[in-house]
Amino acid sequence: MTFLSPDRLWLLGLLPLLGAAYALLQFRRRSYAVRFTNLALLSQVAPRRPGWRRHVAAALFLIMIAFMMVGFARPADEVKVPRDRATIMVAVDVSLSMMARDVSPSRFDAARAAAKKFIGELPARFNVGVVAFAGNANLIAAPSDDRATAIASLDRLTLAKRTAIGEAVFTSLQAVQSFDAEARQDPPPAHIVLLSDGDNTTGRTVQEAIDASRVAQIPVSTIAFGTPYGTVDIEGETTSVSVNKETLRALADNTEGKAYEAADAGQLGEVYANIGTSLGFETEHRDVAARYIGIALLFALAAGGASLAWFSRLP
Repeated sequence: MTFLSPDRLWLLGLLPLLGAAYALLQFRRRSYAVRFTNLALLSQVAPRRPGWRRHVAAALFLIMIAFMMVGFARPADEVKVPRDRATIMVAVDVSLSMMARDVSPSRFDAARAAAKKFIGELPARFNVGVVAFAGNANLIAAPSDDRATAIASLDRLTLAKRTAIGEAVFTSLQAVQSFDAEARQDPPPAHIVLLSDGDNTTGRTVQEAIDASRVAQIPVSTIAFGTPYGTVDIEGETTSVSVNKETLRALADNTEGKAYEAADAGQLGEVYANIGTSLGFETEHRDVAARYIGIALLFALAAGGASLAWFSRLP
């Protein structure tokens, strides 16, 4: 937490003085009572002393003052606020390795179902586009707020050879930038969510994709989907298709995105839900003085209530 007006915090130095003044007054009251030497008579004529209760209201009052002083210094903290608009590109791997059935019913079917759910649950104010990639990358649904079109595009996917992760990023970036040009306004926040189970085997390199994403200031979050035990039968030959997590993590880490792993359909759904939540908000440094003033008011009410209940007066 930081303060927008830190110079006002010097007021907190007055609190020890207030506390000391209160303690001094209590000591003087005690000294006056001791001067009355007939203690037996004093106990008969003096009202019953409130004991520790007389200090409660004072303590609550001092705490209230402390929170008011902190609020006066305008504390600021990181606060999550809803994004007004954003463009999300969903890039789905459709290489032959996605036929593997280490995930039920298959990596491909599970990934497609989870992507549909993710798109359907994105905030309505977001634009969403879809890219499919295998040996090359194709924009199958341009960014728009039309969820039905984006979801329907996933039903037309077909599997093909090789995996072009770098091309998927470049195609997604081009779709975002083209959409912004058509909108004729300041570029909205954008994010690429890329799901794959393999390494980059063709097209431009992952490092080239990282460089382009950084220039565009568009993060890429990746999902490594599948288990180390996946196999596929291609032309009568069984091939192992384990997940290359390192490549996908490097892509995410170097573009300020997040790297996720999912070994089954349930985990994939949780990952997409997590991504959707994080995309729906952005973190801003905002004045949170009202938070401290609100707490101060609660302590003020507590001090007043205690004083009224025990002494029939306000402090």
